[in-house]
Amino acid sequence: MTAKKRQRLIFFGGVFLAAAAAVALTLFALRGSITYFYTPSELAALNEKPTSAIRLGGLVADGSVDYAGNATGDVVAFTVTDGGADIRVTYAGLLPDLFREGQGVVVQGRLKDGGVIADNVLAKHDENYMPREVAEALKEQGVWQEDAGQ
Repeated sequence: MTAKKRQRLIFFGGVFLAAAAAVALTLFALRGSITYFYTPSELAALNEKPTSAIRLGGLVADGSVDYAGNATGDVVAFTVTDGGADIRVTYAGLLPDLFREGQGVVVQGRLKDGGVIADNVLAKHDENYMPREVAEALKEQGVWQEDAGQ
């Protein structure tokens, strides 16, 4: 191997190591802000429950919304279901205007005592929209079905 080839090999090896180090540092820095998406069935099937923030998606179960959380009425509890499992969610704050029973919802929060304490609640924004992850998960479960016109 000539000296020029050896220099080139050392240069490209150094560039590769620097790029690998940059990727590793970026992933290490972002590990605390990664939020995984689960359906109620996936979350119930986990042996080791996540301790970091999660996103839970599904349908708001009929008859499950309870606005009597406290005297001011700003705490609401409801159940998110995918037909296979149910997870109770507690949320303190104002719900989106389009939040209602039987509609798709994604909540972000942390697990506590078998339920989710939500920091954020997202509801669908028109009659045809459902978050892609929720729609795919519900289709796999056989719960959600698209309209014939879509």
